[in-house]
Amino acid sequence: MQKNFKRFWKLGVEEYNTQPFDITSDGKLVVKEGNYQYNIFELIKKYGSPLEVVFPHILESRVRDLIDIFNAYIKLHAYKGKFFYHYAMKVNQNKEFVLPVVSEGGHFDVASVNELWLVKKMLEQEKFNPKIRVICNGPKNEAYIKLIEELKAKGLTVIPIIEDYKELERFKKYKGETGIRLNMSLKIKSHWDKRFNRYGFHEDEILKLGKLRNLSVLHYHISSQIERVDGLVQPFKHALLIYQKLRETNPGLDTIDMGGGAGVPYEKKGKFYTAKTAINLIVRTAKKFCDKNNIKHPNLIVEWGRYVASPAQISIFKIIADKAVSEGGKRKWYVIDGSFMNDLLDTWSIKWKWHVTPVNYMKENKLQSVWFAGSSCDSDDKYTAGGGNIFMPKLDDLNGEELYVAFYDTGAYQDPLASHHCLLSSPAKIICQNGEIKLARRRETSEEVGKQFGW
Repeated sequence: MQKNFKRFWKLGVEEYNTQPFDITSDGKLVVKEGNYQYNIFELIKKYGSPLEVVFPHILESRVRDLIDIFNAYIKLHAYKGKFFYHYAMKVNQNKEFVLPVVSEGGHFDVASVNELWLVKKMLEQEKFNPKIRVICNGPKNEAYIKLIEELKAKGLTVIPIIEDYKELERFKKYKGETGIRLNMSLKIKSHWDKRFNRYGFHEDEILKLGKLRNLSVLHYHISSQIERVDGLVQPFKHALLIYQKLRETNPGLDTIDMGGGAGVPYEKKGKFYTAKTAINLIVRTAKKFCDKNNIKHPNLIVEWGRYVASPAQISIFKIIADKAVSEGGKRKWYVIDGSFMNDLLDTWSIKWKWHVTPVNYMKENKLQSVWFAGSSCDSDDKYTAGGGNIFMPKLDDLNGEELYVAFYDTGAYQDPLASHHCLLSSPAKIICQNGEIKLARRRETSEEVGKQFGW
């Protein structure tokens, strides 16, 4: 019996962030943007592989929806604080990611002097409304601090988040708003739930600081890729308690920045919480707590970078060879023409699990159990889905035709963390927007890679 192939490959499912993805009548992957659509196989024929494909309309949609959902629940619950979305630039600093976020009303969260320099560059080029807000996280050297002061003097709202006592002393004369980072003792279930956190002030420390100059933001970041909705809500409840106590000596404090953390259903299996569920609980929790304790409703900030950026890119590879995983075994290695250690580093560094489908031959009924191997000489350059089963069309059934595969949700962190292990070239990158295709980065030549290492 014929499969429902769209369902089998988990495409067109809102819960899995695959709404724009579909299959053509001849079994090829397409991505829809309104009435435009992009045939990924045709793009490979033109631009080759490996290939990264970016869809700014997905970024724009996710930012717009996030802001709209927060504002809708703020209105529904008669909440008196405002909402601001700050894009965590460390997730992906490519212009093709940053500018779509700005276009839909996003603000910035930067973590280094160089990321703040990008904001300066955009300001000088008049890329955005100067009323945009910038949160400055991370340890701050003198160059970082001076750039904060420079942009504040130019009229930009730049809010440094104070991480330690040295920064606390350094920003005593800062004329703009400041924030302070809370290091919670609370631990939740997430991919990066660590015992120790070196950022910010412990709860007992932060409450002993007394009155702080121009303090307006209480910031915390509990973890990343939070797997359950209570992992977002429980830390927020705790932050509200600290907010209440801090306001006794800092009445100008009016904002809670929850940092990042919202997860993405990378594996496309089981149920994953929705933004609507999380946001409703966050706003409702704040309203109930503040009304009960007769305190000002805080403005709310989230820095959900992964949530926004991940679904906006797919990474495409060609299968260049296959071989048995073990003698007499039925599973095969499918060797790709790229490298997981270079192009999808989280596969190797944190054993990330991706959703992967064919790009062509998506309607084949006979499938092969496979693992993927990268093209470097390193035995760790592989993707095995944690030892699970990955099914792909059998190469023997394709009459010598090439097979291409797509890895989904690769828009967050993979570009900033990419490397040149074995001096392999970075993939080409194309942008699909408004029915048009733009080459953002061509595939590196041997000479270009060599120059980066002094040759």
